[in-house]
Amino acid sequence: MPAPLAIDVITIFPGMLKGFLEESMLKRAAQHGHVRFRTVDLRDFTDDRHRTTDDRPYGGGPGMVMKPEPIFKAVESVMTEGASVVLMTPQGRRFDHNEARELACEKHLIFICGHYEGVDERVRAVLVDHEISVGDYVLTNGALPAAVVIDAVVRLLPGVLGGEGAADQESFSGGRLEYPQYTRPPVFRGMRVPDILFSGDHEQIARWREEQAEKRTQERRPDLLA
Repeated sequence: MPAPLAIDVITIFPGMLKGFLEESMLKRAAQHGHVRFRTVDLRDFTDDRHRTTDDRPYGGGPGMVMKPEPIFKAVESVMTEGASVVLMTPQGRRFDHNEARELACEKHLIFICGHYEGVDERVRAVLVDHEISVGDYVLTNGALPAAVVIDAVVRLLPGVLGGEGAADQESFSGGRLEYPQYTRPPVFRGMRVPDILFSGDHEQIARWREEQAEKRTQERRPDLLA
C-alpha cells in the first residue's frame, strides 16, 4: 500500500473539523491507512497572552486581517519536502473535479483557512501553492470550504471507495453529469424504473446511460459540454 496522503488543516476553529473528519468515509479512509489527518490550531503559534491572530488593515478599511507571523510558524511546523500549501479564499480558482484529481496525487496537503477580511498578502506571496474557492459566495471562515475540498479529494484516493473505478463514472468525472440511477422497488407510487434497465443487455444499457448523461448535462449544465 502506498504511503497515506497527509493532510494538515491550519485554522482558528479546529473544533469545526473534528466531527467531520471522524465520520463516514473519511474516518474509514484514515483507519485503513489511505490518509492521515491533523488539525492545527493557529492560536498555538501566537506570542501574546491574548493569542491574537488578526489585526487592523494598513491603509484603513473594514474588518480585520490575519497576521503573517502565526501562519508562517504554523505552516513551517508541519512542512515536509514536496508539500503543497492550499489557501482557502474567495479570491481563489473555483474548485472542480479536475483540481480534486490533481490534489489527490499529492503526498502532503497543508490547508490554510482564511478568516475575517483575508490573510496578509505576504502569506499568499511566499507560502501558497494553490488558492481555492468553493464558489462565488463568502463564508464566515475557511474551515468549511477546506472540509469540502478534503472530502472531494480523499474519495478519489485508490481504495477509499472500495473498488477500483468506483469514482470513474460519477458526475463531472467525464465532463458530464451522471445518468439517472434507480434501485428497488421497480414501481414506486406509479413511477416505474425504465424497462431498459431490466433488459440484461449491457451494451444497450451503457448506450442509454450515455444518452441520459448527455441530455441531463445539456439541460442542467451546458457549460460543461462547451
